Amino acid sequence: MSRAASRIANTFERLAREKRKALVPFVTAGDPAPNITVQLMHAMVDAGVDIIELGVPFSDPMADGPVIQRSSERALKFGVGLNDVLAYVSEFRKTNQLTPVVLMGYANPIERMGMQVFAERAGAAGVDGVLVVDYPPEESHELLATMDAAGIDVIYLLSPTSSPERIKLVSVAARGYIYYVSLKGVSGAANIDTSDVESMIAKIRLQTKLPIGVGFGIRDGATAKHIARFADAVVIGSRLIQEMEAATPDTAVEKVRALLKNIRETMDS
Repeated sequence: MSRAASRIANTFERLAREKRKALVPFVTAGDPAPNITVQLMHAMVDAGVDIIELGVPFSDPMADGPVIQRSSERALKFGVGLNDVLAYVSEFRKTNQLTPVVLMGYANPIERMGMQVFAERAGAAGVDGVLVVDYPPEESHELLATMDAAGIDVIYLLSPTSSPERIKLVSVAARGYIYYVSLKGVSGAANIDTSDVESMIAKIRLQTKLPIGVGFGIRDGATAKHIARFADAVVIGSRLIQEMEAATPDTAVEKVRALLKNIRETMDS
């Protein structure tokens, strides 16, 4: 896929015309059961989401809190790995050619598959972006070049502790959108300070024209709506996984659909 045809860019352009903000759910592929991942992806689209972040299960995460760690452990018990994740995206693409899919995870599974092989297979499957937590911009020249050649956006993280130099570096390297981690700590933590987030987003905007998404600590429609006043996208992960943990595999999909539909309606109201 050429850079000009990026599904991520097209999605943000459409949302800007509609004066709406992106709702971006994160779920771990294979959780709570491998046979419902694709069904879950379609249900999230039905609920009004704009981009799907699909977690690649990994045994030693560094940015994920206990909720997302547990989801990875459950998926790994089913034997779900990067090959399966790419297969889920391929299956999803049979009936959905519009919704961007971003794979989120760690370097090890990509290195094990081989970066070039991964890029080719991810591109063929219909992956639009990758966010690899432990490929910092200073050390990801090969990743960036390989993904650029495959038409896949490399998305980078910024956080409350990011220096002006780091913000500048990420602004140059990032493709698709920038993911701003709203608080110090791991995913699922609480006590998001929206005024701090707003001032940091304003600083990042001085360096980039890319959309900026905010994640970590967003748990309900009211917070999502507040964040959407100054961010281009709202990312929700741990709350969705908790919703599925409290459900059965039979009811998990409908629980997630209902929660996201409510958040979408609140954001748009």
